[in-house]
Amino acid sequence: MSDDSACRQKFRHDVLIIGGGAAGLSLALRLPAHLKVAIIAKGGETASSTYYAQGGVSAVLRKDDSYDAHITDTLDAGGGLCDEAAVRFTVERGPDNIRWLAELGVPFTADTHQDGSKSYHLTREGGHSQRRVIHAADATGRALETTLMNHVRDSQNIEMFSNHIAVDLITGKKLGLKHNRCIGAYVLNKDTNRVETFQARFVVLATGGANKVYLYTTNPDGSTGDGIAMAWRAGCSIANMEFMQFHPTCLFHPQAKSFLLTEALRGEGGKLLLPDGTRFMDKFDARGELAPRDIVARAIDHEMKRLGADCLYLDISFKPAAFITSHFPTIYAKCLEFGIDITRQPMPVVPAAHYTCGGVKVDLHSRTDIENLYAVGETSCTGLHGANRLASNSLLECLVFAEAACQDIAQKINNTRWDDIKDWDESRVTDSDEEVVVAHNWDELRRFMWDYVGIVRTDKRLQRAKHRIDLLQSEINEYYGNFRITNDLIELRNLAVVADLIIRCALQRKESRGLHYTLDYPQTDTVAKNTVLIPAK
Repeated sequence: MSDDSACRQKFRHDVLIIGGGAAGLSLALRLPAHLKVAIIAKGGETASSTYYAQGGVSAVLRKDDSYDAHITDTLDAGGGLCDEAAVRFTVERGPDNIRWLAELGVPFTADTHQDGSKSYHLTREGGHSQRRVIHAADATGRALETTLMNHVRDSQNIEMFSNHIAVDLITGKKLGLKHNRCIGAYVLNKDTNRVETFQARFVVLATGGANKVYLYTTNPDGSTGDGIAMAWRAGCSIANMEFMQFHPTCLFHPQAKSFLLTEALRGEGGKLLLPDGTRFMDKFDARGELAPRDIVARAIDHEMKRLGADCLYLDISFKPAAFITSHFPTIYAKCLEFGIDITRQPMPVVPAAHYTCGGVKVDLHSRTDIENLYAVGETSCTGLHGANRLASNSLLECLVFAEAACQDIAQKINNTRWDDIKDWDESRVTDSDEEVVVAHNWDELRRFMWDYVGIVRTDKRLQRAKHRIDLLQSEINEYYGNFRITNDLIELRNLAVVADLIIRCALQRKESRGLHYTLDYPQTDTVAKNTVLIPAK
């Protein structure tokens, strides 16, 4: 045995969870305590999209609200493409999941009433007919991620592998076995730059979305579609990747990297303004600033292009300063860093890629096409979001479908056997002396996706993007086959896969619906159909 082989690590767990955000952490915490669980995380707790979620979690928590109202709002925002069974399944499990989070100690913001009693403060966001978004000031994701991570650290059966990135799933088919169960994953340890083998009876993909495929995004750098790409390569069906949600209001400032301005600002009365200070949203939708995100993002994009403006503005300065600083302390402090006092002046905003509505196709148990492989959170396509996600339904989906996957795994675990798996083989590759190729391709991909597959599309733009992604994938695959892998190469390879999936889905949809708007087919078909891509066998 070579020294290199001898130093390779091989791990064995009952459940392997790839991803350390709300979906992955909550699933780990809900699994039976006697199971040995591993969590693979690219970085620490600030690396996930969960950490940066400002708005909150939508759930029916007031007597004057109802499941039916939340379901109707979700279906309306989803452009006729939501799976109503998935919507009802999610909405009806919302309150119990909020209670579970509260019991864990998530510090949700409360209101104190005149009689001294307290209740949770609920805000309202675009597309919602009621106040139903529970939050922890304007940093809900940070509070949620931190609380869950603290419980994971205290757990005796959960092992966290930070600074690791999954390379590929291991399936029976890949090893030439008679079955095609998922039995583990190859994972790069970024500290040693060596690939380690993780064996598991069940594998869960919880890697988040793919929004780093665009030049401008509200997401952290790790949102590179890893789980979606790995699932596709392993043989899973992928659905509705054309529906990439652009958040209407990202702070526009040269030093403000990917800073989101929560929809709750508009929920509390914030107004969108043209550079001359006039409102414009009422021209596009009767709901004005509280229209669903796809409508608001397209309206901003339209006005920016019409005027040749670099940005538009969001104003809440007419509210009392004390209200603004107490409800939006994080945004207030961050804007002050850039010389913007939101109690006195409007915030410059632009749309930015924010959420992947499509993903790995799953059922109500979070099961994929491959036995013992699950997908939860933004990595998955559950049918909840349809053609456009309703604000603050994302964290709700993470919690509900993580719980569903946990219940399914717990029922099956005793009937699942182990398989022997082979270690990673890199005997025929060398270290690269051309890292500039990776950097160049990364930049080119994100730029043409922004230019050609953005908020407004045409067939010509999509065909140009398809031509470029075909060439890029050929280059990347050749490079991947010859050189020892790195974090940047893994992410670039995955981004190229998800870019191709987005383009292919967009080319198949000959209509405009929800987040997919094309000038060639501006009308919406009478029958709504999912776009499902199935890998070649």
